[in-house]
Amino acid sequence: MSGFARPFRIRNYRFQWPADLLTSWAFEMETLVLGWYVMVETGSVLLLTVLASLNYVGTLIAPMFGVIGDRIGHRDLLAMMRATYAVLSATLMTLALTGHLTPSYVMIIVSVMGLIRPSDLGVRAALVADVMPSELLIGAISISRTTQDTARIAGALSGAGLFAALGIGPVYVAIMSLYLVGTFLTLCIKLPKKARAAVVGEAFALRSPFGDLKEGLAHVWTTPQVRAAMWVAFLVNLTAFPLTSGLLPYVAREIYATDQTGLGYLSASFATGSLAGSMALSFVTGLRVARLMIGATAVWYATLLVFVQLKSVPIAMACLFLAGFSQSLSMISVAVILMRSVAERLRGRVMGVRMMVIYGLPLGLLAAGSLIDLFGFAMTGTLYALSGMALMLAIALHWRADLWPVHAAANAR
Repeated sequence: MSGFARPFRIRNYRFQWPADLLTSWAFEMETLVLGWYVMVETGSVLLLTVLASLNYVGTLIAPMFGVIGDRIGHRDLLAMMRATYAVLSATLMTLALTGHLTPSYVMIIVSVMGLIRPSDLGVRAALVADVMPSELLIGAISISRTTQDTARIAGALSGAGLFAALGIGPVYVAIMSLYLVGTFLTLCIKLPKKARAAVVGEAFALRSPFGDLKEGLAHVWTTPQVRAAMWVAFLVNLTAFPLTSGLLPYVAREIYATDQTGLGYLSASFATGSLAGSMALSFVTGLRVARLMIGATAVWYATLLVFVQLKSVPIAMACLFLAGFSQSLSMISVAVILMRSVAERLRGRVMGVRMMVIYGLPLGLLAAGSLIDLFGFAMTGTLYALSGMALMLAIALHWRADLWPVHAAANAR
Protein backbone atom coordinates (compact mmCIF):
# COMPACT_ATOMS: atom_id res chain seq x y z
CA MET A 1 0.00 0.00 0.00
CA SER A 2 1.36 3.44 -0.94
CA GLY A 3 2.56 5.90 1.69
CA PHE A 4 -0.35 8.20 0.94
CA ALA A 5 -3.00 5.52 1.40
CA ARG A 6 -1.66 3.87 4.58
CA PRO A 7 -3.26 6.28 7.12
CA PHE A 8 -6.67 5.67 5.51
CA ARG A 9 -6.58 2.08 6.77
CA ILE A 10 -7.63 3.61 10.10
CA ARG A 11 -11.42 4.02 10.21
CA ASN A 12 -11.39 7.22 12.27
CA TYR A 13 -8.97 8.87 9.86
CA ARG A 14 -11.36 8.14 7.00
CA PHE A 15 -13.91 10.36 8.80
CA GLN A 16 -11.55 12.98 10.20
CA TRP A 17 -9.79 13.76 6.93
CA PRO A 18 -12.94 14.75 4.97
CA ALA A 19 -14.31 16.59 8.04
CA ASP A 20 -11.10 18.63 8.24
CA LEU A 21 -11.14 19.11 4.48
CA LEU A 22 -14.65 20.57 4.33
CA THR A 23 -14.00 22.82 7.33
CA SER A 24 -10.77 24.07 5.76
CA TRP A 25 -12.55 24.75 2.46
CA ALA A 26 -15.09 26.86 4.32
CA PHE A 27 -12.30 28.71 6.17
CA GLU A 28 -10.52 29.62 2.95
CA MET A 29 -13.66 30.68 1.09
CA GLU A 30 -14.68 32.83 4.03
CA THR A 31 -11.26 34.47 4.41
CA LEU A 32 -11.01 35.38 0.73
CA VAL A 33 -14.61 36.56 0.34
CA LEU A 34 -14.65 38.72 3.47
CA GLY A 35 -11.20 40.15 2.76
CA TRP A 36 -12.25 41.21 -0.72
CA TYR A 37 -15.59 42.55 0.57
CA VAL A 38 -13.92 44.78 3.17
CA MET A 39 -11.22 45.93 0.73
CA VAL A 40 -13.82 46.94 -1.88
CA GLU A 41 -16.27 48.50 0.59
CA THR A 42 -13.69 50.50 2.56
CA GLY A 43 -10.60 50.75 0.32
CA SER A 44 -8.43 50.67 3.45
CA VAL A 45 -5.41 48.38 3.81
CA LEU A 46 -5.42 49.13 7.54
CA LEU A 47 -9.00 47.86 7.93
CA LEU A 48 -8.06 44.82 5.83
CA THR A 49 -5.23 43.98 8.22
CA VAL A 50 -7.55 44.57 11.19
CA LEU A 51 -10.06 42.11 9.69
CA ALA A 52 -7.34 39.51 9.11
CA SER A 53 -6.06 40.04 12.66
CA LEU A 54 -9.51 39.48 14.16
CA ASN A 55 -9.40 35.90 12.87
CA TYR A 56 -6.65 35.23 15.40
CA VAL A 57 -7.80 36.99 18.57
CA GLY A 58 -8.46 33.59 20.13
CA THR A 59 -4.83 32.55 19.95
CA LEU A 60 -4.28 33.97 23.42
CA ILE A 61 -6.88 31.60 24.91
CA ALA A 62 -5.93 28.62 22.71
CA PRO A 63 -4.10 26.84 25.59
CA MET A 64 -7.39 26.72 27.51
CA PHE A 65 -9.01 24.99 24.53
CA GLY A 66 -6.17 22.49 24.86
CA VAL A 67 -7.05 21.96 28.52
CA ILE A 68 -10.73 21.46 27.64
CA GLY A 69 -9.81 19.02 24.86
CA ASP A 70 -7.63 16.97 27.20
CA ARG A 71 -10.55 16.79 29.66
CA ILE A 72 -13.65 16.22 27.51
CA GLY A 73 -12.01 14.67 24.47
CA HIS A 74 -10.61 16.29 21.33
CA ARG A 75 -13.38 14.92 19.11
CA ASP A 76 -16.21 16.39 21.19
CA LEU A 77 -14.51 19.76 21.44
CA LEU A 78 -13.85 19.86 17.70
CA ALA A 79 -17.49 19.03 16.90
CA MET A 80 -18.76 21.83 19.18
CA MET A 81 -16.37 24.33 17.59
CA ARG A 82 -17.50 23.42 14.08
CA ALA A 83 -21.16 23.66 15.01
CA THR A 84 -20.43 27.19 16.22
CA TYR A 85 -18.84 28.07 12.86
CA ALA A 86 -22.05 26.94 11.14
CA VAL A 87 -24.19 29.21 13.35
CA LEU A 88 -21.97 32.25 12.75
CA SER A 89 -21.81 31.67 8.99
CA ALA A 90 -25.60 31.32 8.94
CA THR A 91 -25.81 34.75 10.58
CA LEU A 92 -23.59 36.31 7.90
CA MET A 93 -25.57 34.50 5.20
CA THR A 94 -28.84 35.91 6.51
CA LEU A 95 -27.47 39.45 6.68
CA ALA A 96 -26.10 39.20 3.14
CA LEU A 97 -29.24 37.74 1.60
CA THR A 98 -31.45 40.35 3.27
CA GLY A 99 -29.20 43.25 2.21
CA HIS A 100 -28.21 44.25 5.75
CA LEU A 101 -24.55 43.22 5.65
CA THR A 102 -22.03 45.98 6.43
CA PRO A 103 -18.28 45.99 7.19
CA SER A 104 -19.14 46.64 10.85
CA TYR A 105 -21.24 43.46 11.10
CA VAL A 106 -18.47 41.54 9.37
CA MET A 107 -15.93 42.78 11.94
CA ILE A 108 -18.18 41.82 14.86
CA ILE A 109 -18.92 38.29 13.65
CA VAL A 110 -15.33 37.64 12.60
CA SER A 111 -14.26 38.74 16.11
CA VAL A 112 -16.50 36.08 17.65
CA MET A 113 -15.30 33.39 15.25
CA GLY A 114 -11.73 34.50 15.86
CA LEU A 115 -12.06 33.45 19.50
CA ILE A 116 -12.56 29.83 18.43
CA ARG A 117 -11.11 29.29 14.98
CA PRO A 118 -7.36 29.55 15.81
CA SER A 119 -7.67 26.46 18.02
CA ASP A 120 -9.12 24.28 15.25
CA LEU A 121 -5.77 23.24 13.78
CA GLY A 122 -4.31 22.39 17.18
CA VAL A 123 -7.28 20.31 18.26
CA ARG A 124 -7.42 18.43 14.95
CA ALA A 125 -3.67 17.68 15.19
CA ALA A 126 -4.14 16.31 18.71
CA LEU A 127 -7.04 14.18 17.45
CA VAL A 128 -4.88 12.79 14.63
CA ALA A 129 -2.29 11.79 17.22
CA ASP A 130 -5.06 10.17 19.31
CA VAL A 131 -6.35 7.95 16.51
CA MET A 132 -3.14 7.10 14.61
CA PRO A 133 -0.40 4.55 15.46
CA SER A 134 2.96 6.25 16.04
CA GLU A 135 4.56 4.66 12.96
CA LEU A 136 1.96 6.36 10.72
CA LEU A 137 2.13 9.77 12.41
CA ILE A 138 4.37 11.63 9.92
CA GLY A 139 2.32 10.40 6.96
CA ALA A 140 -0.96 11.14 8.72
CA ILE A 141 0.06 14.70 9.67
CA SER A 142 1.40 15.33 6.15
CA ILE A 143 -1.82 14.10 4.55
CA SER A 144 -3.85 16.01 7.13
CA ARG A 145 -2.18 19.22 5.97
CA THR A 146 -3.44 18.53 2.46
CA THR A 147 -6.89 19.45 3.78
CA GLN A 148 -5.64 23.02 4.27
CA ASP A 149 -3.64 23.04 1.04
CA THR A 150 -6.42 21.78 -1.23
CA ALA A 151 -8.79 24.16 0.56
CA ARG A 152 -6.58 27.09 -0.34
CA ILE A 153 -6.74 25.98 -3.97
CA ALA A 154 -10.36 24.91 -4.31
CA GLY A 155 -11.67 27.28 -1.64
CA ALA A 156 -9.87 30.29 -3.09
CA LEU A 157 -10.83 29.60 -6.69
CA SER A 158 -14.42 28.54 -6.02
CA GLY A 159 -14.95 31.32 -3.49
CA ALA A 160 -13.63 33.95 -5.89
CA GLY A 161 -15.64 32.53 -8.80
CA LEU A 162 -18.90 32.28 -6.87
CA PHE A 163 -18.43 35.73 -5.36
CA ALA A 164 -17.83 37.28 -8.79
CA ALA A 165 -20.77 35.45 -10.38
CA LEU A 166 -23.42 35.36 -7.64
CA GLY A 167 -22.47 37.70 -4.84
CA ILE A 168 -21.66 37.18 -1.18
CA GLY A 169 -25.05 35.77 -0.07
CA PRO A 170 -25.04 32.60 -2.23
CA VAL A 171 -21.35 32.02 -1.35
CA TYR A 172 -22.33 31.91 2.31
CA VAL A 173 -24.98 29.28 1.63
CA ALA A 174 -22.14 27.04 0.43
CA ILE A 175 -19.90 27.98 3.36
CA MET A 176 -22.58 27.16 5.95
CA SER A 177 -23.28 23.82 4.25
CA LEU A 178 -19.59 22.88 4.39
CA TYR A 179 -19.46 23.63 8.13
CA LEU A 180 -22.56 21.52 8.80
CA VAL A 181 -21.28 18.46 6.93
CA GLY A 182 -17.87 18.84 8.60
CA THR A 183 -19.55 18.82 12.01
CA PHE A 184 -21.49 15.65 11.17
CA LEU A 185 -18.39 13.79 9.97
CA THR A 186 -16.48 14.85 13.08
CA LEU A 187 -19.18 13.27 15.24
CA CYS A 188 -18.73 9.99 13.32
CA ILE A 189 -15.23 9.56 14.79
CA LYS A 190 -15.09 6.98 17.57
CA LEU A 191 -12.46 7.71 20.19
CA PRO A 192 -10.14 4.73 20.92
CA LYS A 193 -10.73 3.03 24.26
CA LYS A 194 -7.40 4.08 25.74
CA ALA A 195 -8.06 7.70 24.75
CA ARG A 196 -11.57 7.58 26.25
CA ALA A 197 -10.16 6.18 29.49
CA ALA A 198 -7.58 8.96 29.66
CA VAL A 199 -10.28 11.59 29.10
CA VAL A 200 -12.58 10.17 31.80
CA GLY A 201 -9.75 9.87 34.30
CA GLU A 202 -8.67 13.43 33.67
CA ALA A 203 -12.21 14.79 33.83
CA PHE A 204 -12.84 13.40 37.31
CA ALA A 205 -9.42 14.23 38.71
CA LEU A 206 -9.54 16.83 41.49
CA ARG A 207 -7.36 19.28 39.61
CA SER A 208 -7.78 22.87 38.57
CA PRO A 209 -7.92 23.62 34.83
CA PHE A 210 -5.26 26.26 35.49
CA GLY A 211 -3.11 23.57 37.09
CA ASP A 212 -3.44 21.57 33.89
CA LEU A 213 -2.51 24.64 31.86
CA LYS A 214 0.53 25.28 34.04
CA GLU A 215 1.66 21.69 33.54
CA GLY A 216 1.43 22.05 29.75
CA LEU A 217 3.33 25.35 29.75
CA ALA A 218 6.01 23.87 32.00
CA HIS A 219 6.48 20.95 29.61
CA VAL A 220 6.93 23.32 26.68
CA TRP A 221 9.42 25.46 28.57
CA THR A 222 11.55 22.58 29.89
CA THR A 223 11.76 20.56 26.65
CA PRO A 224 14.41 22.24 24.43
CA GLN A 225 13.28 20.91 21.05
CA VAL A 226 9.66 21.83 21.82
CA ARG A 227 10.64 25.35 22.87
CA ALA A 228 12.73 25.81 19.72
CA ALA A 229 9.87 24.60 17.49
CA MET A 230 7.49 27.01 19.24
CA TRP A 231 9.83 29.93 18.59
CA VAL A 232 10.09 29.00 14.91
CA ALA A 233 6.28 28.82 14.70
CA PHE A 234 5.92 32.24 16.37
CA LEU A 235 8.53 33.79 14.10
CA VAL A 236 7.02 32.65 10.80
CA ASN A 237 3.58 33.78 11.94
CA LEU A 238 5.01 37.20 12.76
CA THR A 239 7.12 37.75 9.65
CA ALA A 240 6.26 35.23 6.89
CA PHE A 241 2.54 34.39 6.88
CA PRO A 242 1.34 38.03 6.78
CA LEU A 243 2.89 38.46 3.32
CA THR A 244 0.94 35.55 1.81
CA SER A 245 -2.31 35.55 3.81
CA GLY A 246 -4.00 38.69 5.09
CA LEU A 247 -2.13 41.05 2.76
CA LEU A 248 -2.88 39.19 -0.48
CA PRO A 249 -6.09 41.15 -1.24
CA TYR A 250 -4.03 44.36 -1.01
CA VAL A 251 -1.24 42.91 -3.18
CA ALA A 252 -3.74 41.73 -5.81
CA ARG A 253 -5.64 45.01 -5.98
CA GLU A 254 -2.91 47.62 -5.46
CA ILE A 255 0.32 45.99 -6.69
CA TYR A 256 -0.98 43.84 -9.56
CA ALA A 257 -4.20 45.80 -10.33
CA THR A 258 -6.19 42.56 -10.64
CA ASP A 259 -9.65 41.51 -9.46
CA GLN A 260 -10.93 38.80 -7.12
CA THR A 261 -10.21 36.14 -9.74
CA GLY A 262 -6.56 37.20 -9.83
CA LEU A 263 -6.54 37.09 -6.04
CA GLY A 264 -7.84 33.53 -6.23
CA TYR A 265 -4.98 32.55 -8.57
CA LEU A 266 -2.35 34.07 -6.27
CA SER A 267 -3.79 32.34 -3.21
CA ALA A 268 -4.12 29.06 -5.09
CA SER A 269 -0.47 29.22 -6.24
CA PHE A 270 0.79 29.32 -2.66
CA ALA A 271 -1.62 26.54 -1.72
CA THR A 272 -0.58 24.36 -4.67
CA GLY A 273 3.04 24.57 -3.55
CA SER A 274 2.00 23.72 -0.01
CA LEU A 275 0.00 20.73 -1.26
CA ALA A 276 3.00 19.52 -3.25
CA GLY A 277 5.15 19.73 -0.12
CA SER A 278 2.62 17.83 1.98
CA MET A 279 2.26 15.13 -0.65
CA ALA A 280 6.04 14.78 -1.00
CA LEU A 281 6.48 14.27 2.75
CA SER A 282 3.71 11.65 2.87
CA PHE A 283 5.86 9.40 0.64
CA VAL A 284 9.16 9.91 2.50
CA THR A 285 10.24 8.11 5.67
CA GLY A 286 13.23 8.40 7.97
CA LEU A 287 13.61 12.18 7.75
CA ARG A 288 15.58 14.21 10.29
CA VAL A 289 12.67 16.55 10.91
CA ALA A 290 14.51 19.23 12.93
CA ARG A 291 17.08 19.66 10.16
CA LEU A 292 14.24 19.79 7.66
CA MET A 293 12.51 22.51 9.72
CA ILE A 294 15.63 24.69 9.67
CA GLY A 295 16.38 24.26 5.98
CA ALA A 296 12.81 24.63 4.77
CA THR A 297 12.23 27.78 6.82
CA ALA A 298 15.38 29.39 5.38
CA VAL A 299 14.21 28.63 1.82
CA TRP A 300 10.76 30.00 2.65
CA TYR A 301 12.19 33.38 3.67
CA ALA A 302 14.43 33.46 0.59
CA THR A 303 11.46 33.00 -1.75
CA LEU A 304 9.46 35.67 0.10
CA LEU A 305 12.37 38.07 -0.33
CA VAL A 306 12.05 37.61 -4.09
CA PHE A 307 8.23 37.71 -4.09
CA VAL A 308 7.94 41.16 -2.54
CA GLN A 309 10.06 42.67 -5.34
CA LEU A 310 7.94 41.28 -8.20
CA LYS A 311 5.48 43.19 -10.40
CA SER A 312 4.34 40.37 -12.71
CA VAL A 313 1.45 38.10 -11.71
CA PRO A 314 2.74 34.94 -13.52
CA ILE A 315 6.20 35.22 -11.96
CA ALA A 316 4.66 36.00 -8.57
CA MET A 317 2.53 32.84 -8.86
CA ALA A 318 5.67 30.74 -9.50
CA CYS A 319 7.40 32.32 -6.51
CA LEU A 320 4.37 31.74 -4.30
CA PHE A 321 4.38 28.07 -5.35
CA LEU A 322 7.96 27.70 -4.07
CA ALA A 323 7.10 29.60 -0.88
CA GLY A 324 4.14 27.31 -0.28
CA PHE A 325 6.25 24.18 -0.83
CA SER A 326 8.90 25.20 1.70
CA GLN A 327 6.25 26.46 4.14
CA SER A 328 4.60 23.05 4.14
CA LEU A 329 7.85 21.24 4.92
CA SER A 330 8.59 23.70 7.72
CA MET A 331 5.19 23.53 9.43
CA ILE A 332 4.84 19.75 9.17
CA SER A 333 8.28 19.42 10.77
CA VAL A 334 7.17 21.65 13.66
CA ALA A 335 4.02 19.55 14.20
CA VAL A 336 5.92 16.24 14.14
CA ILE A 337 8.50 17.51 16.64
CA LEU A 338 5.71 18.58 19.01
CA MET A 339 3.68 15.38 18.72
CA ARG A 340 6.71 13.13 19.21
CA SER A 341 8.01 15.08 22.19
CA VAL A 342 4.92 15.11 24.43
CA ALA A 343 2.99 12.51 26.38
CA GLU A 344 -0.49 11.63 25.12
CA ARG A 345 -2.24 13.26 28.08
CA LEU A 346 -0.49 16.59 27.34
CA ARG A 347 -1.12 16.79 23.60
CA GLY A 348 -4.09 19.12 23.74
CA ARG A 349 -2.34 21.55 26.06
CA VAL A 350 0.90 21.61 24.08
CA MET A 351 -0.97 22.08 20.80
CA GLY A 352 -2.95 24.83 22.53
CA VAL A 353 0.32 26.62 23.24
CA ARG A 354 1.27 25.99 19.60
CA MET A 355 -1.91 27.77 18.53
CA MET A 356 -1.22 30.61 20.96
CA VAL A 357 1.99 31.49 19.12
CA ILE A 358 -0.13 32.18 16.03
CA TYR A 359 -0.76 35.49 17.82
CA GLY A 360 2.37 36.58 16.00
CA LEU A 361 0.27 36.71 12.81
CA PRO A 362 -2.16 39.49 13.86
CA LEU A 363 0.77 41.41 15.34
CA GLY A 364 2.65 41.08 12.06
CA LEU A 365 -0.42 42.05 10.04
CA LEU A 366 -1.19 45.15 12.08
CA ALA A 367 2.42 46.31 11.96
CA ALA A 368 2.55 45.66 8.20
CA GLY A 369 -0.58 47.74 7.61
CA SER A 370 1.07 50.78 9.20
CA LEU A 371 4.49 50.15 7.61
CA ILE A 372 3.02 49.78 4.12
CA ASP A 373 1.31 53.15 4.44
CA LEU A 374 4.68 54.68 5.37
CA PHE A 375 7.22 52.80 3.23
CA GLY A 376 5.30 50.74 0.66
CA PHE A 377 4.81 47.00 0.24
CA ALA A 378 8.23 46.12 -1.23
CA MET A 379 10.20 47.78 1.58
CA THR A 380 7.96 46.32 4.28
CA GLY A 381 8.14 42.83 2.78
CA THR A 382 11.94 43.03 2.49
CA LEU A 383 12.20 44.05 6.14
CA TYR A 384 9.98 41.13 7.18
CA ALA A 385 11.85 38.53 5.12
CA LEU A 386 15.36 39.61 6.14
CA SER A 387 14.56 39.97 9.84
CA GLY A 388 12.74 36.62 9.83
CA MET A 389 15.67 34.81 8.26
CA ALA A 390 18.16 36.35 10.69
CA LEU A 391 16.07 35.43 13.74
CA MET A 392 15.43 31.90 12.44
CA LEU A 393 19.17 31.33 12.10
CA ALA A 394 19.63 32.67 15.63
CA ILE A 395 17.14 30.08 16.91
CA ALA A 396 18.95 27.31 15.03
CA LEU A 397 22.30 28.36 16.53
CA HIS A 398 20.98 28.73 20.07
CA TRP A 399 19.39 25.25 20.08
CA ARG A 400 21.87 23.63 17.68
CA ALA A 401 22.66 20.79 20.13
CA ASP A 402 18.96 19.87 20.26
CA LEU A 403 18.12 20.37 16.57
CA TRP A 404 21.08 19.53 14.36
CA PRO A 405 22.87 16.32 15.55
CA VAL A 406 21.43 13.16 13.96
CA HIS A 407 21.13 11.58 17.42
CA ALA A 408 19.11 14.51 18.85
CA ALA A 409 15.60 13.67 20.05
CA ALA A 410 14.09 16.11 17.55
CA ASN A 411 15.70 14.16 14.69
CA ALA A 412 14.48 10.73 15.81
CA ARG A 413 13.17 8.62 12.95
